[in-house]
Amino acid sequence: MKKTQAAVIKLYMLVTLFITIGISSCNSDKNAPATLSIQLPFPSEHYGETLDGRLILLISEHLDTEPRFQLRDDSKTCQGFGMDVTDWKPDETQQFDGEAFGYPIRSFKNLPSGDYFVQVLFHKYETFNRADGHVVKLPMDRGEGQQWNRAPGNLYSTPQKVTISHGKLPSLTIKLDQKIPPIPEPEDTKYVKHIKIKSKLLSDFWGRDMYLGAHVLLPEGWESHPNVKYPLAIMHGHFPRDFGGFRTTPPDPDLEPEYSERFKVEGYNRIVQQEAYDFYKAWTGPDFPRVIAITIQHPTPYYDDSYAVNSAAQGPFGDAITHELIPYIEQQFRGIGEGWSRFVYGGSTGGWEALAVQVKYPTEYGMCFAACPDPIDFRAYCLVNIYEDGNAYYKEGPFRKTLVPGHRDYLGNVDATLRDMNHRELVLGSKGRSGQQWDIWEATYSPIDEEGYPKRIWNRLTGEIDKEVAAYWKENYDLAYILKRDWGKYGNDWKNKIHLYCGDMDNYYLNNAVYLAEEILSETTAPYYNGEVDYGDRAEHCWNGDHENGNHISRLRYHQMFINKYVDKVQTVAPKSADLTSWRY
Repeated sequence: MKKTQAAVIKLYMLVTLFITIGISSCNSDKNAPATLSIQLPFPSEHYGETLDGRLILLISEHLDTEPRFQLRDDSKTCQGFGMDVTDWKPDETQQFDGEAFGYPIRSFKNLPSGDYFVQVLFHKYETFNRADGHVVKLPMDRGEGQQWNRAPGNLYSTPQKVTISHGKLPSLTIKLDQKIPPIPEPEDTKYVKHIKIKSKLLSDFWGRDMYLGAHVLLPEGWESHPNVKYPLAIMHGHFPRDFGGFRTTPPDPDLEPEYSERFKVEGYNRIVQQEAYDFYKAWTGPDFPRVIAITIQHPTPYYDDSYAVNSAAQGPFGDAITHELIPYIEQQFRGIGEGWSRFVYGGSTGGWEALAVQVKYPTEYGMCFAACPDPIDFRAYCLVNIYEDGNAYYKEGPFRKTLVPGHRDYLGNVDATLRDMNHRELVLGSKGRSGQQWDIWEATYSPIDEEGYPKRIWNRLTGEIDKEVAAYWKENYDLAYILKRDWGKYGNDWKNKIHLYCGDMDNYYLNNAVYLAEEILSETTAPYYNGEVDYGDRAEHCWNGDHENGNHISRLRYHQMFINKYVDKVQTVAPKSADLTSWRY
């Protein structure tokens, strides 16, 4: 019996030893660096100078579109990895970093086995010697509106098929053999003119020539009424290639109908063309108000537009637009040129900008219409309270933590978390250089760090919030807080001017900040704000106050809606001596 027990104990000890060694071996493999051999020769046929930028490796199951167009926030995304490249010389070959950060899978070694398509894109950076003494490397806009996968001059490879086995890719040599071509400038027409001016303010800040542009839609009868001066309708929003939504010909009868995944509508491209043609007919018809309408091009090295305010990382875009670009347009095209005669509107990014410039420049603008604005109260920075929450990615309790949602549909179904969205941006760029949504908010609202890049509001890997940065945001860019703080000083300049619209099922939870801003506005006295706040029932992102049509229609009618709203209310902001009749022929 004793011999048997001794044998059993010995066997148990051996098994335990083997298991321990096995676990140790597994853990060692798990923590070991990924073995990766992807070589990228210098693209000498495209560039002869030293390169700085971001290499983005994309892996996809299919080629319905190129992998560079498949990286997204939801479950339909392809896989991406990103690494910085500095001083890439013509005689050097880059080795893709096996420890590069990945989204949605963090590490190469955790990739599932199977056959995939691989593509690499190089996003080129340039060096800026800013007036504040910082030297930063950033992607200059090249006419595309800061789109990393469409930027002229960026290089990319032809997709190739590979087999991944147990987290390992085969040895590859990938040539960046394709170059994105330049984008042609739009041409002037009878109604639409295009301008570009050099901004002294921005050029001084960035240490190089910087430009602002605009697409100008002239009113019917502009040429035949040379003595009339007009109000200026300013639509803020993402980078516009041209004056969108205006078409002088009927829809193309040969246009192949396309399905809108977002709106679940067949032939949406045809609807877009019809709406644009209908706007042209209304614009030139006898009953439409005669104003000048503009859309602005103000891309920065961080995003497709500047958010139309001054900021530490991007410079004086607010002053440049307000004091350089807009007066130039009014002088060239006979604008009235007074604060009451300029009104602003837009949705999403443009919604935030419309309210922001009205808040930041109380007398220079006469009215704002802000639809589905980006967070206008940072107590509801989407689903994060940056002042009270400790972590942006999780709601934390004593025994568990729950991921914070980032995107939903009109029924509340969540398809992306806040962590997903931020980690995708980390693949596209370090130091706030992804050119995406969360990075531009930091580039706009944050102070700069010791290198000259925007300070993080939270740690992008972990979600931990920096309270010092949050305090800076509050005093400078929390629009609802600023309205409350400064109402006694500027209330008379803001009254009758503020109009907010948002769907109560906004995809990005932007309605939460509007609720908080409404509370502040509703409590104003001496004077009362006397504007409007309205919500769309179960309406998603881009809802703009239209209770009769779905988002897929109303989002195409910003000009018609808000130009008419301004004209109906203009007497509340115009001085008694203002000319309110000559331009209403």
